[in-house]
Amino acid sequence: PINLVWQKRARPAETMWRIGLAFGLGVALEALLGWLLKRRRASSSTAIEVIFFPSKVTCTEELLAGVPCVCPLPHGESALSRLLVRVLEARRSLDLCFFAFSSPQLGRAVLLLHSRGVRVRLVIDSDYMALRGSQIGPLRRAGIPVRHDQDRGYMHHKFAIVDKKVLITGSLNWTTQAIQTNQENVLVVEDQALVNIFVAEFEKIWENYNPANYTFFSKHEKTGIENA
Repeated sequence: PINLVWQKRARPAETMWRIGLAFGLGVALEALLGWLLKRRRASSSTAIEVIFFPSKVTCTEELLAGVPCVCPLPHGESALSRLLVRVLEARRSLDLCFFAFSSPQLGRAVLLLHSRGVRVRLVIDSDYMALRGSQIGPLRRAGIPVRHDQDRGYMHHKFAIVDKKVLITGSLNWTTQAIQTNQENVLVVEDQALVNIFVAEFEKIWENYNPANYTFFSKHEKTGIENA
């Protein structure tokens, strides 16, 4: 009888313990589920497109002119057309940082964006600005700001930033040879944390290559000129 009474008295406490345990497990499971969903959303927010070159030759006139083309060239998708589509998605800004830029199709795409009011900036290597077919002249004449290095090392970056949200990078220079002949790769990445790193790098280079900061003479030469 004593044991029975004890058991009866113990049951409410045991019941409360079980309720507390169930509640605690429920909260823990809810927290775990929330964490897993957050991880899943975070991982799914990174979109990557890979484009390999060389590109087959196709007509890109419809992309650049916005009208159907009846030329004899193939009109299907190509590596170049895929790259053009991603570049032409820019609505607010396009920051370009390339070793060489001579592709007429990509040059037209950049000019088209500029005419739409997209803010375009270009950083290029000084030694390759006058490359045969270089697009630097047409871009500058259109009013697009172009800056270049002033040191012995190459400005060897190859990346573009679309609207500060999409990074286009890889081994590809924007040249006809690279596009049509070379084995190259391009990654199109939508990951804000990674994009922000490249945005910071571009801004640093842009400021470093500001013509107002150029030093055209050594300190000794400057002193001699000033004293002349």
